[in-house]
Amino acid sequence: MAKILLNVLHDAQERHGYLSEHALKQIAIDLDIPISQVWGTAKFYTMLKTEPQGKNVIEICGSPSCVLNNGMTMEKFLEKELGAKFGKTTKDGMFSLYKTSCIGCCDEAPAMLVNGVPHTKLSEERILQVIRKFREKAAKPSEKPGQKKRK
Repeated sequence: MAKILLNVLHDAQERHGYLSEHALKQIAIDLDIPISQVWGTAKFYTMLKTEPQGKNVIEICGSPSCVLNNGMTMEKFLEKELGAKFGKTTKDGMFSLYKTSCIGCCDEAPAMLVNGVPHTKLSEERILQVIRKFREKAAKPSEKPGQKKRK
């Protein structure tokens, strides 16, 4: 049942961006399990979010390898640069910031995931480049599929 519940929670989050209280209650009803089990599972796993997320989710690795390779300095820099504390979303809704356990990039520490994509060998300059890329992408008007830009 645990595997089914995790799959259902993951699917619901994919559809809605996060797991609302309403969604969790509906999952409990659909699977005929206590809401406390659904809620507990959603809160236990760090990849499951019970609050609306920013357009981009940043998860900085908190493994010993990352911490020993200047990771805590990078954490403080991210909070300062984004103007948001860990576990929160920026005022503009662009970024949500989280700490996570090992992401498997210990040989290139410190590291972070942005929307699930690893960014390694972090420095203040590298973090600024990554954040700038996402801000620039958000500032560009989107093209319709098949539409080419005019020169």
